[in-house]
Amino acid sequence: MLLLIALLVSTSAGPASYSFKIAKLHYGGGGDWYANKTSLPNLIQYCNQTLKTNIAPDEATVELDAPELLTYPFVHMTGHGNVTFTAAEAKNLRRYLIGGGFLHIDDNYGLDKFIRPEMKKVFPELEFVELPFSHPVYHQKFDFPRGLPKIHEHDGKRAQGFGLLYKGRLVCFYSYESDLGNGWEDLGTYPEDTPAAHDAALRMGANLVAYALTQD
Repeated sequence: MLLLIALLVSTSAGPASYSFKIAKLHYGGGGDWYANKTSLPNLIQYCNQTLKTNIAPDEATVELDAPELLTYPFVHMTGHGNVTFTAAEAKNLRRYLIGGGFLHIDDNYGLDKFIRPEMKKVFPELEFVELPFSHPVYHQKFDFPRGLPKIHEHDGKRAQGFGLLYKGRLVCFYSYESDLGNGWEDLGTYPEDTPAAHDAALRMGANLVAYALTQD
């Protein structure tokens, strides 16, 4: 298994030294991969406060075919529209995930019909499965006995957490009809979002980060 370099950096070198960065995925196809500009900085700050992690405060941006992809223990992907993976990108993403990486895909509404066939290029042998509420990803630092919190309403559907399981290991978590990333954004970005919803989204995000950092 790939040992991600970022996880091995000592946290004792001083306040300006960070253990690792997390990254936002820059993908092709024209979709708004750059959405939710305040979400990851807020999630990082929350994880550093509640999980006592030492994550760099600003996220990185990484492309699928970049060698640097392999150095991030947690990669976040979001958007509303089209997604396209080349064969080389799908191969590198597979290498990353099989080697110990973790991908969180957050449907920002409208992503579903695009991301499913693209992830089939990465794992043609796997299907997204809805994770049971007993799965450890819902029971890290924070307990979510009913699964994903519902942050934004779109089509009257319930929030669902899907996973790709490679040899029993959750390598990709796909949050659908939840809008976690929107919930991570600055309070007031969406006037209808309550502090309680904001906190629930951050707690679930912290669980995802905690799971990614501690999985075998």
